[in-house]
Amino acid sequence: MDVYGLTGGIGSGKSAAAAIFEELGIPVVSADELSRIIVTPGTEGLAAVVEAFGPGVLDQAGELDRKRLGKLVFRDPVQRGRLEAILHPRIRDRFQDVLTTLEATGQHMVIYEVPLLFENNLEKTMKAVILVSAPEAARISRVMERDKLTTDEVRARMATQMDDTNRRARANHILENDGDLEHLRRQVETLLHKIVPRAPGKPPPPPKAPPPPRVKQ
Repeated sequence: MDVYGLTGGIGSGKSAAAAIFEELGIPVVSADELSRIIVTPGTEGLAAVVEAFGPGVLDQAGELDRKRLGKLVFRDPVQRGRLEAILHPRIRDRFQDVLTTLEATGQHMVIYEVPLLFENNLEKTMKAVILVSAPEAARISRVMERDKLTTDEVRARMATQMDDTNRRARANHILENDGDLEHLRRQVETLLHKIVPRAPGKPPPPPKAPPPPRVKQ
């Protein structure tokens, strides 16, 4: 199966691009969604997080309080490394399970949406990497509105990620999310015409309808 990585800085519009790929019939797996699945109540992953960071990272319902945990790790590289050591192997294993399921249904291509793809050197495992890029001011504004964070809090999260200059140098394909949603959609459609496998001389296949939602287990 061909796995295309989809990445970009926080607030760049990865999820918007992922939704368009899904609408056009390409299955998308989100690393963020997998990371939520592996720490649901009762899982070994959540137990490992609580052991490492204490019961204070749980809310009153016994679920992981991601905002509280974020405050602990985003400004502390050591703590962030501890969390990544817990999450990343489990995410990788769950992703392999999802790929097996998709292959069994006859899928030949999947988009893997990963925020820290380059930071974790995952491009080596991908057919190619698609970068979603957006102006910094727009990214900050989106994240402040979405996550109810201050400018400083957003910049702290941005500082933990690779800058766009380096991301652009390492990406195989770039989607410029500097306009409206239709502008982004046209770029995704153009890209799919280039990369979706098809017989020589034949037009691209029509989108499959409807694709399943982003894979959850």
